[in-house]
Amino acid sequence: MDQTARPDSPDPKIISLASAVRMARVEGVERSQVVAELRGAEMARLEMLRDGLAPVLAQVPQGIDLFDAGLMPGEHPRLFIDMIGFVEMARDRRTYRLVQDTRHGRVVMAESDRIDVMEQAVTQYIARRMVERERALASDGTLQSVLRSFAAPERAPAPPASRRPPPAGTGAPGRKRRRFYAVMRFLIEFLGIFTLGMLLISGILAAFYFGYPTARMWLLAHFGWPAG
Repeated sequence: MDQTARPDSPDPKIISLASAVRMARVEGVERSQVVAELRGAEMARLEMLRDGLAPVLAQVPQGIDLFDAGLMPGEHPRLFIDMIGFVEMARDRRTYRLVQDTRHGRVVMAESDRIDVMEQAVTQYIARRMVERERALASDGTLQSVLRSFAAPERAPAPPASRRPPPAGTGAPGRKRRRFYAVMRFLIEFLGIFTLGMLLISGILAAFYFGYPTARMWLLAHFGWPAG
């Protein structure tokens, strides 16, 4: 008898794709329920920490607006203390972790699974931030005073009228100097005019005797000038 399986006979090793998809969906729902429960536990722990820090934040002076505790839900819930500091839960979902953002990355400042220890750590963090704010304000005031001193330097007091030096060009030496300059200018102008006149006369004479025989003959005929 032929034992070969027919093509239309069902194979027990083949699994239906639809069944596999249904199983994956069921597993996903179960996993999401577990994750939701874990997130709910994280939120509850952070809410307890926020309630414990409420008296500390109430003691912050009115003029300081650095701190505003707010619980931020999400995939990793966080309790923000200020803009750069927050508390989150570690991977075990039970340990508190105080983290601060710095120029060199995030720094873990405190870590504990006890809520009282974390409250103390957050309180010390708030105190340090207040001291940093006071130092920043003091340095800003010092810098502004230095800038004002450079921007508006003090003027030296003017000397009395009796001690002020006379302006340049006033008095007897000034008048003599101006008179000397006037004489020198007159002499230079006179010499220039005289030289120009002599050059013109020399040019006319040279043209008459050497360059224009026709004009020389005309002058000889009319005025009787010697032919030279």
